[in-house]
Amino acid sequence: MARRCSGPHRYGARPLKRALIVVAALLAVAAALLGYMSSVARRDPVVREASVPFLPPGSAPVRVLIASDFHVDEPDMPPSRLAGIVQQMNALEPDLILLAGDYMSEEARSEQHYTAAQAVAPLGALRAPLGVIAVPGNNDHGVGIAPFAPAFARAGITWLRNGHVRRGGLWIVGVDDRYSHHDDWTAAFAGIPETDEVIVLTHGPDLIPRLPPRAQIVAAGHTHCGQVVFPLIGALSYESNYGDRYDCGHLKENGRDIFIGAGLGTSMAPLRLGAVPDMWLVTLTPKPE
Repeated sequence: MARRCSGPHRYGARPLKRALIVVAALLAVAAALLGYMSSVARRDPVVREASVPFLPPGSAPVRVLIASDFHVDEPDMPPSRLAGIVQQMNALEPDLILLAGDYMSEEARSEQHYTAAQAVAPLGALRAPLGVIAVPGNNDHGVGIAPFAPAFARAGITWLRNGHVRRGGLWIVGVDDRYSHHDDWTAAFAGIPETDEVIVLTHGPDLIPRLPPRAQIVAAGHTHCGQVVFPLIGALSYESNYGDRYDCGHLKENGRDIFIGAGLGTSMAPLRLGAVPDMWLVTLTPKPE
């Protein structure tokens, strides 16, 4: 007599159960990873430090703090969080503060959008003897650049778009965002003596190959240091036409010191992996006699 099967589940139940366990495990791992990446995005920024011989012999050192990519929006960078980061910045007692763009986000995923005035307001508490200087980023142009000038004026921050200022014997050249095609470094340098070396503040690093040799220090952001950098695979993108040439950190190229920050906020998704929020504290020291 043929053996009767008790039902179709008899032989299929165990493989199906194992498959469901595997799927559940993968979902749990994915949820844990997303939770971790979300927590990394909300960490207090790491302060990275460097020293660059730049000043005339006998000068007193100048501490320059560089921050970028604030992307004020919900859920990861409400104005209240930025206000806390501003306190952290002030505690470093910099002489000069440079802000390298992207104060707002133009992401559709944002839970709440803020106005330019709301995004900039916390930065008004920044304190530095030589002042605070800011340039636009591509997101700021994307949401509409007009409200930023009055917002920064109310905050007591110098707003540069293809212009320059002199602070404590330093020329600071602010070049508008190249990514959105608003840069004009020629106009920004106009009027500065040809023999003077300068610090260039701009949002994205793709401008760097176009700069004249006297741009000896460049402060920028935009790449987020990849924001999500997978082990072995690396970053999916640095949003640069030069690939990873200007990816992250303190770079040296043709005798020039370049500082590319990971930024404070996030873009596309409120997640970070392998690229924690950071800012740079650069001490300018006298050149050897």
